[in-house]
Formats: sequence, C-alpha cells, structure tokens
Amino acid sequence: MQLIDTHVHLNFDSFQPDLEQVAQNWREAGVVRLIHSCVEPEEFTAIQSIADRFPEISFAVGLHPLDVEAKWQPEVARHILNLAQSDTRVVAIGEMGLDFFKAENQQQQQEAFWAQLEIAHQLNLPVIIHCRDAAETMTHLVQQFWAERGAVAGVMHCWSGTPEETQWFLDLGFYISFSGIVTFKNATAVHESAKRVPSDRLLIETDCPFLSPVPKRGERRNQPAYVRFVAERVAHLRQVSLEELAAQTTENAARLFSLSLPVGVAAPDALDGSLVETSSSNP
Repeated sequence: MQLIDTHVHLNFDSFQPDLEQVAQNWREAGVVRLIHSCVEPEEFTAIQSIADRFPEISFAVGLHPLDVEAKWQPEVARHILNLAQSDTRVVAIGEMGLDFFKAENQQQQQEAFWAQLEIAHQLNLPVIIHCRDAAETMTHLVQQFWAERGAVAGVMHCWSGTPEETQWFLDLGFYISFSGIVTFKNATAVHESAKRVPSDRLLIETDCPFLSPVPKRGERRNQPAYVRFVAERVAHLRQVSLEELAAQTTENAARLFSLSLPVGVAAPDALDGSLVETSSSNP
C-alpha cells in the first residue's frame, strides 16, 4: 500500500533536530511521495535542500495569503515564475489563496492570487489553494479567471468548508484535500464533505507540523507518517477499505502533480505505537 502526503512543511524549525527519523517514520508508514508546500519564495532554497536529501519530495513555490500584506509586490510574481522554472521538481504553484479570517487586505490578496493563477496557467502547473472564510469571493474570482484566461487545475488544501462550498470547487474542477481536521469528532461539515467528493477528486494530507490527527492529537507536532490516520478516517466515512482509499488518493495525487510512483513498496498492516517517538516541539 502506498500513500502520498500532498501538503507538508518540513522546513519548519521543529523538524530540524530529527528529520532523518521523521523520514524513516513516513517510509515505514507507506508514504512514498510528499508535496512540500511553500508560504513565501524566500523558503525556496531551504525546500530545495530538503528535497536534495529525500528524493521522494516534490515541491511548490508561491506566496501564502497571510504573507501578502508584508511581502506582496508585482516583482514577487516574476520571482515566483523564475523559481518555478528553475527546478524540475516544482510541481505546483502555492500555497496561495485567500484568507479573510485573519486579514482585512482583501483586494491585495485577490491581486496576488490572480497573479499566481496566471503563473500556473503560463507554466501549465496546478495550484495549491488556501481558502478560509473566502469561499464565495474565491469562487467568483476563479470563474472570472477561467472566462478571461482559461482553466487551471488545482487542489483546495486542508479543506474545512461546508458541503455546499465543496461542491462549488468541485464544479470548477478542483481536487479536495483533507487533513487531520477530518479526524476531529466535531468536524461534522468536513465529514459530510469527505463523503461527497468524487473518488477521482479526493486527496489526503497532513499540513504538518500543524493539525495532528486523532489519535495523535496530544502531539504538538504533526508529521507525514500520520497521513495514514487521515486516510483511515476518510475511508471509514466513505465506507471503503483503507487499501482502496490509499490506492485512489495516490493515483489522484500522481495525476494532479505529474508524479511517478515507485514499484514494490509495501507498508505495514497498521500504524501504531511502534513509530519511534520524535520531537514534538511547536514550530
């Protein structure tokens, strides 16, 4: 059985003391590919260095909406474009998007989002989208981009929207990725969304070091090996086997991000307390 964690942040300081062990953990859990997201272009060199150490890692480049106020200038778009063209391991633009929960610079966020959509369209790369309290605005903006520029593939990452909002983005052709939030008892809207997404549009992720899933909620640092718990919960909600869910989400991730898959990689029957305990400090 193979799994792909489609959203990680391994460049955070909390991973530096024991990243080799963290990698051993994800390999033992059956994670064969990882997509390392990027919140600002200045991270690019550090992300490249991590991918140099672990060849199963591909990565993205982009500007997170919560960094737009401090860092967005028109020349940032050119920088993202140049970086995306500089390394064949870049498989997406992002993470990018809109976040109206923590910030009020809505127009500026939309400008940065549109510019990054244009880069993705130019390079024929998918986008990794962060969306919080902005689903309606984002839907209209994407529809406008589609009409004026053309379609762009992508994923709504760490999805926590309502089933209605989920359908909006499915109608736009996006994939939907679920994180540890789907394992939380009270995340009923996310549970319903996880049931609704067509099997060929479903992805899983950790968004580590954040959002440790049940039964690892007590650990302050999430890690890629724990994507298996996300897979188990989504499989349960959809009433399919873990093996079926793993195979489908792995196929979907490989398709969206143009990933090759290793042959003959096996995972253990269960992920339990046998994982080596590693640092759990906050990033």
